[in-house]
Amino acid sequence: MFHRLARQKESLIEQGHLMSDHLHMMISIPPKYAVAPVIGYIKDKSAIHVARNYSGRKWNYVGQHFWARGYFASTVGRDEEIIRAYIKHQGQEDRRVDQMQLV
Repeated sequence: MFHRLARQKESLIEQGHLMSDHLHMMISIPPKYAVAPVIGYIKDKSAIHVARNYSGRKWNYVGQHFWARGYFASTVGRDEEIIRAYIKHQGQEDRRVDQMQLV
């Protein structure tokens, strides 16, 4: 679903990692598009999809809060491999931090 939505804005999801409560994605967005509208489009349409297909809602989405209000965006250049590794290993890092807090 996310790939289809990104393509509709001529963007490409390069990498992603879904966690139980958040999502990391590296998205290539052409310079002719501002980041905020592309991210807003993906968040809006995916929230509607989830509401329709998984919560039984057909029309009224007022008051639904699937996504957090914000997001983080940065340009990727020479640090691309570091960012890809961060996304790929985020689940392991979250588990490590959780285990440290239990001690």
